[in-house]
Amino acid sequence: MEPIAFLNLLALLWMGHFLGDFGLQSDRMAIEKCPGCSTTLPWQWWLTSHAAIHALLVALITSQPLLGLAEWGLHTLIDLGKCRRYYSLGADQGLHLICKGAWAALTLALV
Repeated sequence: MEPIAFLNLLALLWMGHFLGDFGLQSDRMAIEKCPGCSTTLPWQWWLTSHAAIHALLVALITSQPLLGLAEWGLHTLIDLGKCRRYYSLGADQGLHLICKGAWAALTLALV
């Protein structure tokens, strides 16, 4: 694996992550994706939709739809843990960024 290829892919995935978590996530989605905070839709719909945005970004950036599906599941679980206050926002973001490192490494291992 070429280090520059890994770093370039990691940078794109991290940029996509921050776009998905802060640029494309509405205030309503950020609040209502947590259990007990539903007012307009059940929280499961908000959380699933938010994680799907991340899944699509990973799939498009890596050209690996199966990694997008993996992102969908892990992003859901990580956010659910944050919603349940198992860890802080900083830990939540760190876990997401570690996942992006794994997707970058797996993508380059597959080509």
